[in-house]
Amino acid sequence: MLAKALRSGGLPDVVVIEKIESYGMAVGAEVFDTVWWAGRFAEAANRVPVVMLPRRVVKLTLCGDSRAKDSNIRRALLDRFGGSAAVGRKAAPGPLYGIARDVWSALAIAVTYTIQSAN
Repeated sequence: MLAKALRSGGLPDVVVIEKIESYGMAVGAEVFDTVWWAGRFAEAANRVPVVMLPRRVVKLTLCGDSRAKDSNIRRALLDRFGGSAAVGRKAAPGPLYGIARDVWSALAIAVTYTIQSAN
């Protein structure tokens, strides 16, 4: 739906970006690159509201525990969309077929935003 809106020249209703939070630990250059890109995406969204959503909120919303790991979040998403059948296989793909790596995080952020905005 978003891709269709963007192709037709429309704008999304909101841009949701994961907010980087400090936990007092040393971080490397990759974290600073992520912060820089988050700012660039927010800047590029100039006419669209931007919501910064902390990872902690994603963990609490989807798993009910701020100590959840990526594997717990992935499992919660799979459960929400129908278990293993949600991924399916090439011959019979499910709605989550083809999702890998960082796209799971993006989906988690989108689902969390949807849940949070419904409340």
